Amino acid sequence: MAKVEKVTFNNRTSREFSKTVKSRVDHYFEENNLSRHANAQMIMKTVIMLTLFLGSYALIISGQFSLGLMWFLTFVMGVAAAGIGFSISHDALHGAYSSNNTVNRTLGFTFDMLGANGYIWKITHNIIHHTYTNIHGHDEDLEVAGFIRLSPHSEHKMIHRVQHVLAFFAYSLAMVFWVFVKDYKNFLKPNIGPYNSKNHPVSEWIILFVTKAAFYTYMLVLPMLLLDISWIHLLIGFLTLHLTAGLIVGIIFQLAHVVEETDHPLPDEENMIDEHWMIHEMVTTNNFARDNKALCWFVGGLNFQIEHHLFPKVCSVHYPAISPIVEKTANEFNIPYNHHETFFEAVSSHYRTLKKFGDPEFTYTEARA
Repeated sequence: MAKVEKVTFNNRTSREFSKTVKSRVDHYFEENNLSRHANAQMIMKTVIMLTLFLGSYALIISGQFSLGLMWFLTFVMGVAAAGIGFSISHDALHGAYSSNNTVNRTLGFTFDMLGANGYIWKITHNIIHHTYTNIHGHDEDLEVAGFIRLSPHSEHKMIHRVQHVLAFFAYSLAMVFWVFVKDYKNFLKPNIGPYNSKNHPVSEWIILFVTKAAFYTYMLVLPMLLLDISWIHLLIGFLTLHLTAGLIVGIIFQLAHVVEETDHPLPDEENMIDEHWMIHEMVTTNNFARDNKALCWFVGGLNFQIEHHLFPKVCSVHYPAISPIVEKTANEFNIPYNHHETFFEAVSSHYRTLKKFGDPEFTYTEARA
């Protein structure tokens, strides 16, 4: 793989917005005497999500229920797995769940429990995606599959003409690919994100193989040994869980960055984005359904991606409260605050964006007109 060229930002510009929004959010927590980390509501959600996932698994592995009910429980596990990823793993791996690193480290292993690897996620997501959001060739979240074009700057292929249909199938399969391929592939990359010739600690290689083995054991081996089912039944249950989780996770994350309102800037000849990093995050990120309390609860505040990208160390439970502060400040500085009122408006915008990016005659200048 070619050497990675590091992109920089012109942080000498628009400093006032950065200072003001940080100051106002700091003031909110100080004035209300609040911790930036998890509160009782977040802890309760953690208990509920883990109980749904592990409780459903325990009921299945008990062998006391019909095939139909066990299949339904795999669906429940898929929904709970997405919720755990949104609400527990994501915050913990960002160091936002607790001020205690041990607590974050421990809860971060819920990600590994789901078959993914927390260490490599912190590189590809926390560092790469959060730094180089929507920058073609750098943001790996734009590279879901070769037949999906999520950047107007990537090469167009004939299959992209129907990507607005194929994309949702690709999102569903993402978790299956993740648990069997993605983590190993990222570990083996010589260059990843801003790191050239990256050497991963031996301890992380050990954790990768141990946690993957544990995942395959409890997901595939134990059900086959303990339940009176065929391999076809096992496959249906496994796919139901992971297709459900994959579709939910894929859609939620794409609504944050690949919609009609968000930008896809390219660095200049000096490999610089000529704007402050915080401005870059504002114009490349989108919120949705901020008033939908049930959705906010389930997705861990990830429908407040603007606040998350600006303040990734703040627990997601606080995003609804600081959102008006960020929006007000953005309006004062004449900076876009991209958002959709409802979930379905955001999905529709993403769908239209997929169709535009799949059209060989579409040019990016049309999107920014």
